[in-house]
Amino acid sequence: MVALVPAEAHGDERGALLTFIEAQRAALRRSVLGLTEEQATSRPSASELSLAGLLKHCAEVELNWLRLAQQRPNERARTQETWGDAFRLTDEESVPEVLAFWDGVVKELEEFVRSVPSLDETFPLPEAPWFPKDGRVSVRWLGLHLVQEFGRHAGHADIVRESLDGMTSFELIARESGRGEDA
Repeated sequence: MVALVPAEAHGDERGALLTFIEAQRAALRRSVLGLTEEQATSRPSASELSLAGLLKHCAEVELNWLRLAQQRPNERARTQETWGDAFRLTDEESVPEVLAFWDGVVKELEEFVRSVPSLDETFPLPEAPWFPKDGRVSVRWLGLHLVQEFGRHAGHADIVRESLDGMTSFELIARESGRGEDA
C-alpha cells in the first residue's frame, strides 16, 4: 500500500503545501492508533522519545512557528527549565488532550496560510545562535519547514511504534482506512 499525497488543483500552491504538511501530521497521529496511554507514553528504545512526546513536541513546534509568522507571543513558549516537558506528557496531560490541542493549532495554521496575501510574505526570526542575525523567512519556508520537521519525527514515530508492537506504518494506514486485520 502506498501512502500517496493527493495532487493539488493546478496552480494551488497553498493547497499543495497544506496537504503535504497534513500528510506528515497524519503519519504522526496514526502512530498512536490503537495504543493505550501507557504504550503511547512508553520509551521502548535507548532514546528518550515516546509517541505521546513526539505528538506534543510537533503540536508545540507548529504553534511556535505560527506565532512567529503572526508576530504574536507564543502562549506555550518553553524556557530552558521546561524544554524537556515539550517531549513528554506531564501528569495533567493525556494523548487525547494533546491531539485536541493540535487540532486547534492545525485549524489556525490553515486559516493563516490561506489568508496571507502571498506565500512570499516574510516574518523575522527570533534571536538565537542557530538563526542568522536579522534573519527573515517566508510563509512558504514555514510550510516547507513543517513538512521537514514532521517528516523527521514521523520517521522516529515509525521506529518507536514498531518497537512497541511490531506495527509498521503501512499496517497502520491499512488499519486506519478499515482494511487492516482488526479494523
